[in-house]
Amino acid sequence: MSQDHYRKKTLAILVGGGPAPGINGVIRSVTIEAINSGLNVIGIYDGFEYLSKGDSSHVTELRIDDVSRIHFDGGSILHTSRINPAKSKEMLDATIKALTQLSVDYLVTIGGDDTATSALRIDTLTKGQIQVAHVPKTIDNDLPLPGNMPTFGYQTARDFGFHIVQSLMVDAATTNRWYYVVTMGRKAGHLALGIGKAAGATLTIIGEEFRDKTVSFETICDILEASIIKRMSQGSTYGVAILAEGIITRIDPEELANHPYVNLEKDLHGNIRLSEIDLGRITKDEVRRRLRERGINATIVNKDIGYELRCASPIPYDCEYTQDLGYAAVRYLLEGHTGAIVTVDKGQLMPVKFEDIIGKDGKIATREVDVDSDGYHVARKYMIRLEKNDFDEKKNVARLALIGNMGTEEFENKFKYLINDPPVKEAKLKESSKAKSEKKS
Repeated sequence: MSQDHYRKKTLAILVGGGPAPGINGVIRSVTIEAINSGLNVIGIYDGFEYLSKGDSSHVTELRIDDVSRIHFDGGSILHTSRINPAKSKEMLDATIKALTQLSVDYLVTIGGDDTATSALRIDTLTKGQIQVAHVPKTIDNDLPLPGNMPTFGYQTARDFGFHIVQSLMVDAATTNRWYYVVTMGRKAGHLALGIGKAAGATLTIIGEEFRDKTVSFETICDILEASIIKRMSQGSTYGVAILAEGIITRIDPEELANHPYVNLEKDLHGNIRLSEIDLGRITKDEVRRRLRERGINATIVNKDIGYELRCASPIPYDCEYTQDLGYAAVRYLLEGHTGAIVTVDKGQLMPVKFEDIIGKDGKIATREVDVDSDGYHVARKYMIRLEKNDFDEKKNVARLALIGNMGTEEFENKFKYLINDPPVKEAKLKESSKAKSEKKS
């Protein structure tokens, strides 16, 4: 028998991407199950940060005593980084070299789509010499897991955000002001809608409601302005609006660049820095300007929530969920398998092969909010937004117009399109103009 046959095998754990509540729970579960199965366990600090440089020195041995209580805590005892070795052959080669120097037989990665892509590349290049399992995490809840299961960390982030918004709603009512709350989520609106629906916020706007249309910044402000007017017609001068940050990806950046009340930064290549756009502030400034021009004073405060949610202590749901995922990752590897994302479907632990979830572009497809679902329909029913019945009778329109210090016809011309699905007037006009132009030619 070779010396390698008698060598105690080693499992390594690393964390990539942004934090999410429950990371430590996965680390704990993986460590305990691996040690109880006869493996050495090492934790790799800072994701692929050092591995991608060929540096194998930033590691620590993990024992059961080290991890027994860490599942209560937010953050990551192994830290994290956004370094993605899949971006270059040199970084991948250096990463594999470093893992080999550490005698890693099994690798458990915890992260989002970029980390999953790196895990896929390592699995492919090592051809089974290093067996790989990936545990998906993100507070954005935007990974297409089976059975519509949430990504771990989402439920805790939603709970934390819910309590923030709950407090803001009380403050809004107490001080007669509006809050425009922008939540993380990238292109998906799950977190915004989950918080807004649970808290009973006045309204929530997500990018998905505009379907595949490019939305105008003016439309976003129209929705917000109309909701304030409708809320005033009900006798209230306060409210809380939740805005998903993904809305910004639906807006034509050139329109924003040309807007007199929006200042945008550009990079060295002349491209607008979307990440630098303060959605809450620019909507607040524009809506407040509109109202003041018509003699309506409204106090509006913008607030971003996201970073506060990422390292919150996990709620029991995520403590339990991550225990299942960590256990499943180790069992999958020890059963001789490799190259999969570990998930739960209808209560059953199951792996999903990388190739079944990663598209031709090498990335995991984004799971967006289904705006045709009953869940979204219920959410919309409880929002204060202009609806079709607001325009059914002229007296209703006249009342809303009066409150908004507008003429009835002016109010209809400005806001009636918001009842459409999707509420995108500008896009339809552009499409109509294009059709006319093509017909003439």
